[in-house]
Amino acid sequence: MKKFLNSVDTVLTESLDGFVAAHADILVLGDEHKFVRRKVLKPGKVALISGGGSGHEPLHGGLVGHGMLDAACPGQVFTSPTPDQMMAAAEAVNTGAGCLFIVKNYEGDVMNFDMAAEMSEGVMQIVTNDDVAVENSSYTTGRRGVAGTLVVEKIVGAAAEQGMALKELKALGERVNGATRSMGVALTSCTVPAAGKPTFDISDGEMEFGVGIHGEPGRRRDTLKSADAIAEEICAAILGDLGERAKGPALLFINGFGGTPLMELYLMYNSARNIFENNGVRVTRSLVGSYVTSLDMAGCSITLTMLDEETTALWDAPVHTASLRWGM
Repeated sequence: MKKFLNSVDTVLTESLDGFVAAHADILVLGDEHKFVRRKVLKPGKVALISGGGSGHEPLHGGLVGHGMLDAACPGQVFTSPTPDQMMAAAEAVNTGAGCLFIVKNYEGDVMNFDMAAEMSEGVMQIVTNDDVAVENSSYTTGRRGVAGTLVVEKIVGAAAEQGMALKELKALGERVNGATRSMGVALTSCTVPAAGKPTFDISDGEMEFGVGIHGEPGRRRDTLKSADAIAEEICAAILGDLGERAKGPALLFINGFGGTPLMELYLMYNSARNIFENNGVRVTRSLVGSYVTSLDMAGCSITLTMLDEETTALWDAPVHTASLRWGM
């Protein structure tokens, strides 16, 4: 294993120190590294809080700022944050309008956010579950929450910035999650620093189809195919799951898992866009890059979110975070 490390025991805290120092104009680090929050809070705005295991950067800390999250709680690598982290974050960023937790559907995340919500006042939750690859996995009951979580955070974050109330934000988030489908493929494994070796073995001529963002198994192990063939199968799964809803304007998000260059991600975007548009989808908004990663894994996911006038406008609304910035 070759990684930039001082110690596997301090990799998270040292990374958080560097991250917040690099973005000190917009971010503040919570006590004991429990959370990252917006530097300037907006009184009377519903606070959005998310989090999860580290190793998926820039999700979630890189999405804290104007127009998205108010705070993010980082767990150890691929390990859920603890309830006291979410409670501390909620106390720090709640300016009187309540808090909305945005939670990826992984058992540890759901359990710990549930506990924090039960011990807090004025908290509601959204659970994202956009992955069509598998119904259950080693980390979940039901579908996994993956790259579509970013889309929910952006659209709901914009609505919160505009003053939407807590109950309406929850309904909006559930509507966006319901309009979003994702699926990924891995070309290599990832290496968790504490383990010091790849999470799974995969040969040069193989791919893991439907892989999860922790390296958990997908639909099957298969021989490596062309980009067009990979995109064709993923897009068919997304379209089949959306059914009649897969018509009209949509956001196409090609997400890298951390070890795939942008050149290849844009190639996958080209393949996926052609397939979707040949099947009645109009790609009106796009995002390409590594935003919901799995450490150093080579691979990508394809996310499609069906849009309407309201969600398009909220996607376009100004955002200023470490990793997403436009319109400011």
